Amino acid sequence: MVTTIATHTFLRRIIGAAMLDRAVYEEVEADTGATIQACATVVLSSVAAGIGVREIGAQTLPTVAVVSAVALLTWAAWALITFRIGVGIMPGPQTRSTVGELLRTIGFATAPGCLRVLGVVPGATIPVFAVTAVWMLAAMLIAVRQALDYQTTARAVAVCVLGWVLVMAIAIALGLAFGPRLS
Repeated sequence: MVTTIATHTFLRRIIGAAMLDRAVYEEVEADTGATIQACATVVLSSVAAGIGVREIGAQTLPTVAVVSAVALLTWAAWALITFRIGVGIMPGPQTRSTVGELLRTIGFATAPGCLRVLGVVPGATIPVFAVTAVWMLAAMLIAVRQALDYQTTARAVAVCVLGWVLVMAIAIALGLAFGPRLS
């Protein structure tokens, strides 16, 4: 007798991840075939950010492309830094994880960001981006806790906060080094 494990479709995984369903995060953590889906989720969320930010003055296609690219790079940097912190610096007793597992769970944690496209509605950009940022952070906490097999949410919070601070410091440093000069 062959036993199969039912998996969700891509759309159901995105919805489940956005609904903060821990079972979905466990599923994508274990499914090495979900890496492409996780990347697609990040791309969708990033493009939604690029489109949604158009209401606040980003009216050109190149600006939308830059915002989308920055969102993708931020995801990759946060995932890799979070992996180093979560596995190398702050592992729990049961922590056994790979970069792929964390990339998949964190990739799906960007699912609420797909709603950032609603930022094109006049006057909605800042509220939409604020709500989705908090929502994505909650998803990130679940993704990290599940991928790193933490027993407590507090450890996931510590890893996410430290990772976020480091990513922001890197982003600020790169902005200062390569950004436009103010006179």
